[in-house]
Amino acid sequence: MPESRPESPDVADPRGFFVVPARVWFSREVHAVARDLLGAYLTSRSPQGDVTLRITEVEAYAGADDPGSHAFRGRTARNAAMFAEPGRLYVYRHLGLHHCLNIVAEPTGTPAAVLLRAGEIVEGADLARRRREAVGVVDSERQLARGPARLAVALGLDMRANGADVTEAGGDVVLHRQQVLAQPTHKSGPRVGVAGSGGEGSRFPWRYWLTDERTVSAYRPAYRPPTSVDAP
Repeated sequence: MPESRPESPDVADPRGFFVVPARVWFSREVHAVARDLLGAYLTSRSPQGDVTLRITEVEAYAGADDPGSHAFRGRTARNAAMFAEPGRLYVYRHLGLHHCLNIVAEPTGTPAAVLLRAGEIVEGADLARRRREAVGVVDSERQLARGPARLAVALGLDMRANGADVTEAGGDVVLHRQQVLAQPTHKSGPRVGVAGSGGEGSRFPWRYWLTDERTVSAYRPAYRPPTSVDAP
């Protein structure tokens, strides 16, 4: 894991009215971080160019207190980044096929993270489209980063970004937000595709999304195989 920079105040972004939040901003309670990530921007830099998206949908995962979390049963090689300092990326492969991006929250050692579910591409749309078209069909601009797998592809991020520090203003992956930002109107509901007790929406309505935002992904419950019923 790369060494972190010392704690410091928010860093002014070259765009002028944006700031890169300091690590302490991410060390807050995971639901507060999740809600405040709505409307923030994530930029991925590469030799091919920059891609920036506005985050429109997220899910919170609260570690040992959350049966839907990868860290519910403790630390493993796969989820080690969740135990790292806040403000780093936790990247994993879903079903061995797709990459999903999470931002670690809460103090170091507390395995909480926010899954980035969807976003609107606001910079580098042509590059994002080329990346997406290399692996599938793109129906519209709305679909470029609608869903966690599409989001990772559009940004050009995979397991090599696991542990990346989004608090570094000059880093390859950076989170920035407006200096003065009123809490955007949002809704909450059950998380997508979470099985078992962690998928109970009444207990874990921990998906948050911007209201009336067209890039938000569609809700799908976890697949549950049909159970056999004894004949009368």
